Formats: sequence, C-alpha cells, structure tokens
Amino acid sequence: MEEKELDERKIAISIKNLYKSYGKKEVLKGINLDVYQGELIGFIGKNGVGKSTTIDCIIGAKKFQKGEILINGFDINKEPLEAKYSFGYVASEPTCYEMMTGYDYLEFIASIYKISEGSFKANYQYLMNRLSLTEDDLKSQISTYSHGMAQKLCLIASLLSNPDIWILDEPTVGLDIMAVEELKKMMREYADHNKTVFITSHNIELVSKICDRVAIINNGVITRIIDLNKDPNKRLQLSRIFIETYGG
Repeated sequence: MEEKELDERKIAISIKNLYKSYGKKEVLKGINLDVYQGELIGFIGKNGVGKSTTIDCIIGAKKFQKGEILINGFDINKEPLEAKYSFGYVASEPTCYEMMTGYDYLEFIASIYKISEGSFKANYQYLMNRLSLTEDDLKSQISTYSHGMAQKLCLIASLLSNPDIWILDEPTVGLDIMAVEELKKMMREYADHNKTVFITSHNIELVSKICDRVAIINNGVITRIIDLNKDPNKRLQLSRIFIETYGG
C-alpha cells in the first residue's frame, strides 16, 4: 500500500451508521467503516457477530433498517445497478447454476457485465490458468465439480469484468493449499494495482499476512481498526488481539 494518508485516498466503500435487525433481534447496531481504493482490508469476527450480514447489506442482498452504504460513490439502495457493476463478489459457498457447464456460466456472467468477446476470452483464460482449471474442466457440467472447483469458477466469474472492488466472504473454504496460496497472491496483486479488496475470513494468519488494515466487529459494531502497515508488530499479535476482543 502506498505511503499516503488514508483520508487523502478515494473511498471505495463507505458504510455509515448501519443498522440491521431480524425481527426483534438487532444484529448490526451502527456499523461505520470507510474502505479505501488500493487497500486490502480484512473484516473479522467470531461467528454470529454480523460479518456476513454486513456483506449482504453491502452487496444489496439484504435490506437494512437504517444507514447508508456507498459503493464507488453509488448508493446501494438508490443506485443498485451502478453500485453492483462496481464490484465482484465471492460467497463462502459456491453459487453457480449447476446445470450449466463452467464455460457457459462464465459466458453468462460476461453477458451481464457486457464484456466484449475479446476481453472475455483473455480474462477467463488468464484467470483459469492462475487457479489451475482447464478448458476440459470448463466443458463439464458444474454439477460434476468438486466444492473447490466450483469455488474457483466463482472466483473467476467475480473478476471477469475487472471490477474496481473485490468482495470475498470466506473465499478459502474448500480450496486446497496451492489454490489458497495463489488466491492470496491474487488478492495482494489486485490491491497493489490500485483496486480494493474486502475480505472476511476465519483464517487470522492469512488476514494478518496480506491485509493493510483489519476491522474487528463485535456485538454489532466495529470495535477496533488496526493499521497493519503502520504497526507491523500487530501482524504477529492479531490472533491475541482477536481472542482478547471476545473476552478470551
């Protein structure tokens, strides 16, 4: 990450005073977070504290009771299409149309984002090679894929349009060690090319190694934001800080 003050950089994701309830259960109780262009930020917390709910609100999958979310300056409620064209999203569980072949699914995603034939071919082949899928794999029906293969396909689909923002919710679930290592490289490279990467993960070691900043959520609010570049020692201490956050 460039040696620039964060507040001088473009805000890629802005979350202001975000509240979300399920019935009487209040899950998000005033989330505030700015994510900047060119940074790789980790969003961590134990199960049930609101990580996935926050992401679902960011990507427009769930409505929220109060607050504002801007993606590349677009309001996710008022300008959902513009906001959604700004990011690629990867869920923790593969979300593909299983009756399609891998290639047909990627072609379908490319059509949604109006990607030219030339760009589509160049992008999917580059990403396919990075994640060790083959043309034969893409000719097969997705229903025959292993969990890891399906997750790789979703990763490829999320980057086909070369989005400004890459949002990943527990993306390493089901991936083998080699694929995880390659994904770590890809996330870091993406941020280094002035894109934005927002990741949730239970793998604290992964987050501590690759992220620029980390936001910790507990009891529906962000309790701490740590700049790992300004204080590299925190990379080694992140597991302890995480445990202490929850009273361990």
